[in-house]
Amino acid sequence: MVYIVDDDQDLRTSLAWLLESVSIESQCFAGADEFLRRYDPKLPACLVLDVRMPETSGFQLQDMLNERGIALPTIFVSAHGDIPMSVKAMKNGAIDFVEKPYNPQQMLERIQAALKSAVQVHAGMEQRQQLQSKLGLLTGREREILMMVVDGKASKVIARELNISVKTVDVHRTKIKDKMGVSSIAMLVREVLNVPADDAGERSGRT
Repeated sequence: MVYIVDDDQDLRTSLAWLLESVSIESQCFAGADEFLRRYDPKLPACLVLDVRMPETSGFQLQDMLNERGIALPTIFVSAHGDIPMSVKAMKNGAIDFVEKPYNPQQMLERIQAALKSAVQVHAGMEQRQQLQSKLGLLTGREREILMMVVDGKASKVIARELNISVKTVDVHRTKIKDKMGVSSIAMLVREVLNVPADDAGERSGRT
C-alpha cells in the first residue's frame, strides 16, 4: 500500500493514477488526521508526504509516527524544498526527499524502492512480535536463565550464580527450547538477539 498525504488534490489524483498503471494500490488523504484514522499497521506500506499542509505539517506527522513507533518508509515531497529541509527529513527517518514537480518515472522508481523496504520492515516487525509472544510464555526463572544463556554462560556457571543444580538448569533450558519452538541453543540465541535489548531485558526482569 502507498499512502499519499498531500493537500493538493490534483497531485494526489495524478500520483494515484500513476501507481494504478503499474498495479500498485494507494490511498489518498488531504491531511494528517484523516490518514492516521485510516492507517492500517498490518499492511506493508510506504508514505508519500507533503511537507507544507494546513493544520498538521508533514514534519509534524513524521514526529507523530516516530512517537508511536510506526516504522513507515517515507518519501517527502515539496514545491519549496531546500537542503536544510531535506536534511531534517532524513535525520528524522525519511528515506527520500523529492521536489515538485517531479518526474513521474523517477517518482515511481523511488516508490517501488520504498515498498521493497516496507516489506522488509514489516517482516522484521512481525518476527519481533512473534518472538516477544514466545518470550511471554516463559516463567520469570526461565527468562532469567534464557538471558544468561544468551550472554554465553554455561549451565555450571548459571547453576552457581543462581544457587541451583546443573540438572535444574538443564531442565529449564529444555523447557525454554520447547516453548520457543527451537531445536538448539544456537537457534534460540539467534532468535532472542533479534529482539531489541530493552524489550528482552525488561522481560527477563519480570517475575
